[in-house]
Amino acid sequence: MFGFTPREIAILKTLNTPAKIQNFLNKIPTNFELKGLTVYSPRKVLQKKTAHCLEGALLAAAALRFQKHPPLVVDLTATDDDEDHVITVFKMNGHWGAISKSNHATLRYREPVYRTIRELVMTYFHEYYVAKTGKKTLRSYSQPVNLQRFDKRGWMTAEEDVWYIPEYLVEVPHTTILSRSQIARLRRADAVELRAGKVVEWEKRKKVNGAAKI
Repeated sequence: MFGFTPREIAILKTLNTPAKIQNFLNKIPTNFELKGLTVYSPRKVLQKKTAHCLEGALLAAAALRFQKHPPLVVDLTATDDDEDHVITVFKMNGHWGAISKSNHATLRYREPVYRTIRELVMTYFHEYYVAKTGKKTLRSYSQPVNLQRFDKRGWMTAEEDVWYIPEYLVEVPHTTILSRSQIARLRRADAVELRAGKVVEWEKRKKVNGAAKI
């Protein structure tokens, strides 16, 4: 099915709810790209057992297909001094929810209780800030992109990095969420929020003399 092996299908079929997909992603260590930038396909994520936000979003989208959901992702863009984020969105009982691979405590799963994509996206706004300065940086979002458009390129099971997906996401229209006057009046995250922002799920590791160190 979709080009996956029987073993891969067995894993993906166990992820039969959005919540189970999120739990699975949480157990996968964050890909800090210590050996260079990557865009792993869902198959490579299962093999490597690591993922950053986009790679997690692709795996979640592939897993949702086994539940008869379309593989939809939404691109969130930030200011130049912060990083963009990609979430996988799904609809249940007429409401949107999201699956999100994040190493931080806030930019994560969203229950399917939101009426519109904008309403869902705005739940990420206040906690989307630069850790050192508290500057709130979320600026725009795309409408859901159906990854079925890349089926002929084998995005779910590719052995090579699927760079064409983020390249496409950069080019799709995005909706701006703030006016200039709103940006000028933004309050920075305060000291308590900054402390909370330091909570991470996975510590970044680096190799020192061939051994992994935190």
